[in-house]
Amino acid sequence: MSEHSIAGKKVAFLLTDGVEQVELTSPWQAVKDAGGEPTLVALKSGKLQGFKGTETGDTFDVDLTVAEANAEDFDALVLPGGVVNADHLRVDKDAQAFTRAFFEQHKPVASICHGPWLLIDAGVVRGRNVTSYHTLQTDLKNAGANWSDAEVVVDQGLVTSRSPKDLPAFNSKLVEETSEGRHGGQTA
Repeated sequence: MSEHSIAGKKVAFLLTDGVEQVELTSPWQAVKDAGGEPTLVALKSGKLQGFKGTETGDTFDVDLTVAEANAEDFDALVLPGGVVNADHLRVDKDAQAFTRAFFEQHKPVASICHGPWLLIDAGVVRGRNVTSYHTLQTDLKNAGANWSDAEVVVDQGLVTSRSPKDLPAFNSKLVEETSEGRHGGQTA
């Protein structure tokens, strides 16, 4: 059980087909264990296909489409990785707007591995301290972010990590930042 309680807090998980499964399931469980209420938000309704690296994983039921979702209804946002997942999310205008709204409302956002690609297209990384999977560092730097190779980077409610091996630190900071609530420095 986490040392921080997020009882009654709603956490949106934004993803689509191709999500790196453990980057969904591990933070999802951390949110539940801390008393939070996770919700799967996706580009389409129905079921999504997870992956375990390059192997097909489980399917996951979608709770809301991103077009139906409203950031005002949630306390935090999680952006799991997976190359295919992140590449499709980053070009979706609804996903960009939904993500940007969390920053505009000063709410915590946690993004791991390839998830930060969406942060670039949502226009929210300039001047922010972040990490990601190493292949994204040039993209993030070109978008104005301060990238570092670290297990987890926390910047005013924005939590980022590099890969599944960083999930314990990522999950801990996700829950901690969500328990703290809105962060004045979390801006678009």
